Amino acid sequence: MLDSMAIANLSERDKKHLWHPLTQHKTAASALGITKAKGALFWDEEGNEYIDGIASWYTCMYGHGNETIIQAMTAQMKQLDFVLFSGFTHEPAVQLSEKLVPLLPKNQSKIFFNDNGSTAVEAGIKMALQYHYNHGAKRNTLIAFEDGFHGDTFGAMSASGLSSYNGPFEDFLLKVERIPVPQDDNLEAVILQLRHIIDTHDCAAFVYEPLVQGAAGMKFHSAAGLNALLAVCKKAGVLCIADEIMTGFGKTGKNFASENMEHNPDIMCLSKALTAGMFPLSITSCSEEVYNRFLSEEVSKGFFHAHTFSAHPVGCAAVLAGLNLLESPEILERRSYIEKAHEQFMLRVEKHPKVANVRCRGVILAIDLNIEMERYGNLRDKLYQFFMQRGVILRPLGNTVYILPPFVIKNTELEKIYDAILEALETF
Repeated sequence: MLDSMAIANLSERDKKHLWHPLTQHKTAASALGITKAKGALFWDEEGNEYIDGIASWYTCMYGHGNETIIQAMTAQMKQLDFVLFSGFTHEPAVQLSEKLVPLLPKNQSKIFFNDNGSTAVEAGIKMALQYHYNHGAKRNTLIAFEDGFHGDTFGAMSASGLSSYNGPFEDFLLKVERIPVPQDDNLEAVILQLRHIIDTHDCAAFVYEPLVQGAAGMKFHSAAGLNALLAVCKKAGVLCIADEIMTGFGKTGKNFASENMEHNPDIMCLSKALTAGMFPLSITSCSEEVYNRFLSEEVSKGFFHAHTFSAHPVGCAAVLAGLNLLESPEILERRSYIEKAHEQFMLRVEKHPKVANVRCRGVILAIDLNIEMERYGNLRDKLYQFFMQRGVILRPLGNTVYILPPFVIKNTELEKIYDAILEALETF
């Protein structure tokens, strides 16, 4: 056994037992074995180098192997590895709440721990449903954007609108009414549609990705328009749940996309860059008003929802270290540099005949190619492999190529990504 393991590479050994996400194993290429990561770089088994152009699904924003975060996690492991969070608390969780809440929109007051982005949304939806239930109202409908994505657990999947993920499960989901994202040219119509939904359904919550729909292809929408929708929901007593799992922690220019709106969410969902990719942890935060609806002499009106690894001390230590980095002079400088570099690259490609649309917000750059291709089809896979062959990890969403790099990416590494995209425009 040991001899065969020594001979076979990771890619071959992987095939025996592992089932990968978002993969049709009948047709997919072998998984690439990665052995090392540092900064914005990966290395495979053969020593080939790759630039992580998407921060490993928008998580490792301070770079892979960040020594500051590693040291904080290591020290915490030696002090307290884990304790259940029901009936107990610990210093990293308390410190995290004291440091994070002041960074959130001003109405956010309480934080509830989960273990990934989907479960953060799941908890948020359950909070909203029970918020009304505890007040004697059975509101059973969610409102969500078309083409949104909020995760793969059932509540989060219900709020999502991408059939490529939800198809086999659509008959089993929660009741959801969908509206288009607000733009300058459709806002009045969207507001009318939203009001009609609220008037004709028992709506509990509006679940939305603020300003950027990630899995939909980094589609942007109007801050003023979203603010208007939030105003309508709040007037009707519909709770507003901001899914900042992708947008949070500096990616859109501000620390949180919700800072661009006057009306604050009642509930927020945070993950991914929360722990800088170092640990699976997520948070569902809420206002004091939402929290107070669960206070009662009746035990059953409490929020009886739990995860075994809630508020894991090591994960909390990673969050604290990341928050110290988020607004450090070095990271702020890099965030600004990347945004300006993206804006300059936009000017280079916006008139290219293969480019249908190009846009950027903060460190997010997205290019819609003027080429028809399926989300996970053959041509899209060829484009993905084209980038990989040039040492660049980008995962096109259909015909949308996007860059969302770690804040610490070097200037030369960012230029290599741009060069690979320019070459792709001349090849496909």
